[in-house]
Amino acid sequence: MFSSFTPPRQVTIGGAAAFVGTTPRAIRHYHQIGLLPEPERGSDDRRRYGYEEMIQLLWIRRMADAGIALDDIRDAFAAVSDTADQDGDVTQTLDRLEASLVAKQAELELQRTAVQRMRAQGSRLGLLSDLVSDRLADLPEGTLRQDDLDTLLVTERIFGELSASVQASRFIALATHPELREEADRVDAAEQALDDTVAVDDPRVAEVAAERHAFETALSTVIEDSGLAQADDERFEAWDEAHPVPDDGAGVTCGTTSLTEAVRMMPYDFSRARLRSMELALELDVLDTA
Repeated sequence: MFSSFTPPRQVTIGGAAAFVGTTPRAIRHYHQIGLLPEPERGSDDRRRYGYEEMIQLLWIRRMADAGIALDDIRDAFAAVSDTADQDGDVTQTLDRLEASLVAKQAELELQRTAVQRMRAQGSRLGLLSDLVSDRLADLPEGTLRQDDLDTLLVTERIFGELSASVQASRFIALATHPELREEADRVDAAEQALDDTVAVDDPRVAEVAAERHAFETALSTVIEDSGLAQADDERFEAWDEAHPVPDDGAGVTCGTTSLTEAVRMMPYDFSRARLRSMELALELDVLDTA
């Protein structure tokens, strides 16, 4: 009955796609990303797919339907040695894919935890490290400002989460002492007024520096009296014990960027007058501690 039936030795990309249950576009994508070697073309310059290619396409389709990413399938196929042990090949492939899925599951769990924290603490606060956000989570609603979170984000990026967690004491003090927050706003406004129209030697530059110095002194007193400074010292000690400095002499880095480079890369639209005022304020701080 079936003696006249002769299956084709090769099929076109359209025939391969129809049999596997995908599309020619998807198969072309497999070729582009290196998941499936591109077969030789026939005399009509069309791709021709034989038995081995169809088997690979069926496996790819089945794995993709199972939710496995194409990149993971490609990496798993690439790691399988060219041996006669086909069962061994499949086992190795599945082992690698399972390991990849476990890693992805862990990554998804981290993402889910981050989303939960964002929902519970607010989108911005929840994106800061636990070391920082946990210190601020109990502050009264509305007392923590967007600018505060922006500053902590930059500090985390440049100096690390420990420095940002210590800097959080500043914003805790501001959030819990309305008179300090009011004075901070006044000094900030005075500094912002030192724009490009103000000369570096303008008397206002030194006046604002003195105001900044006086405010920072008052803020430091509040942080000290409230016990926040002592808690910060203990935080540093605990961190040093848990994160000993390596003996290789490596410098401080910010990811793959050195600390100095990171500081220079962060743009600040400060006028020369404002920068000079900041320098003068630091000089006053040094004189106080001398």
